[in-house]
Amino acid sequence: MSKKEKTLKRVKTPSRRKFFKAAAATGAAAAATIAMPNVAFGAPKTLKMQAAWPSGANIFFEMAGDFAKMVGDMSAGELKIDLQPVGAVVKTSEIGQAVSSGVLDMGHWVTAYWYGKNPAASLFGTGPSYGMSSQEVMGWMEYGGGRKLYEETLAKVGFNYVGLFHMPMPAQPFGWFKKNVTKVSDVKGMKYRTVGLATNVLTAMGMVVRQLPGGEIQPAMKTGLIEAAEFNNPTSDSQFGMQDVSKHYHLGSFHQSQEMFEIPVNTKTFNGLSPQHQAILKNAAYAANTDNYFKALVRYSADLSKLMNQHKVNVYQTSDEILAQQLKGWDKVIGDFVKKDAFFAKIVASQKAYAKRVMKYLLMNQPNYKLAYENEFGAIAKVKI
Repeated sequence: MSKKEKTLKRVKTPSRRKFFKAAAATGAAAAATIAMPNVAFGAPKTLKMQAAWPSGANIFFEMAGDFAKMVGDMSAGELKIDLQPVGAVVKTSEIGQAVSSGVLDMGHWVTAYWYGKNPAASLFGTGPSYGMSSQEVMGWMEYGGGRKLYEETLAKVGFNYVGLFHMPMPAQPFGWFKKNVTKVSDVKGMKYRTVGLATNVLTAMGMVVRQLPGGEIQPAMKTGLIEAAEFNNPTSDSQFGMQDVSKHYHLGSFHQSQEMFEIPVNTKTFNGLSPQHQAILKNAAYAANTDNYFKALVRYSADLSKLMNQHKVNVYQTSDEILAQQLKGWDKVIGDFVKKDAFFAKIVASQKAYAKRVMKYLLMNQPNYKLAYENEFGAIAKVKI
C-alpha cells in the first residue's frame, strides 16, 4: 500500500472511540425521546363533585378522595376534581338531578339513594344476591348486560349522566341491636333503619322499617325512634358512634350484600372532555375498585377489633334462621315487582341468568376458605383479633 493510500484510509475510517461516542449520544437522545411522556399541556379542567358523605373522619369521603386523586395523578394535573362533602351544594337526595342539570359535574353516592324514583335502582347494588357478591354484580354490569339496563333505568327516571362504579363493598352487617337476636321472632315488630329494596324485604319479615340518613342513625337509636339499625361496615359504624348506643353487632346479611359506589358524571360535561380524559375517569374508577377494596379489608377488620376489645362490643354472625327468612323476603318482594313491572322483570331475568352460570363455576371452584382459616386459628367465633 502506497503512502497516499495509507493517508486516505486514515481519513475515511472513523476511530472506534469516535464511533462509540457518537452511538452513545444517539442512544441517549433516543432514550430521552422515549421517556418523555406524551402530555398535552393545556389549561387544567376542574370538575365539581359532591359526595353523600361528610368530610373529616369518614372512610367513604376518603374513598371518594382516593378516586379524585387518581384522576389528578393520571392526568398529570390536567383534570382535577373539586370534591365537596354532603350538603355542600344540594341535599343528598338531589345529587342525581343536580348532576343531570349541570349544577354539579359529578356526584358520589349509591344507587339506593334514588330508589324512590324507580325501585329498579336498587338492583344495581342493593338487590337480591342469587349467590353473587358485589364483585360479581359489577361483573354483570360490565360483561353481563347490566350496563345497558342501567342506562335504560337512568333514562326512565330522567337522569342525564354517565355512571361509573367503584369499590365492591363487602356484605353489609345486619347491624346493631339491643340484644343478641337469633330467631325471626326476635326481630318481628322491631323498629329498624335501612334503605332501598331492603326496606321491603325486612318489612316482609315483620320489621318496622324507617329510612334515615347515616348521620341520623345513632341519635335515633339513642332517643328510641328506632331499636336497631344498619349502615355499612365496622369503620363507618364506629365513626357514627354506634358502639355508644349498642353492644350487640351482627355481621353478615342478605339485606344489602353486594353494593358499590355510583359516580354520576353529567353527560354534557363527560362528552366535552377529550377522549384521554374520558378514559382517565373510567380507568380511575377501575383502579379505585381494587385500591378501595384492599383498604376496606384492612380498615374494617382493624376497626372491628377495636369495637370488640376497646368498646366491649359483642360480635355475632347473623343466624341461618334469620338469613333464610331474609331470602324468603327477597323472593316475595322480587316476585311482587316482577308481576307488575315488565322492565324490572327484565333486569331480574338478566341477573339470574348471569348468576346461574357464573356462580356455579365460582362456588364449585372455590375451596372452603373457612376450613383453612380454622385449621390455622381455631373456631372462627372464638378467635380473638
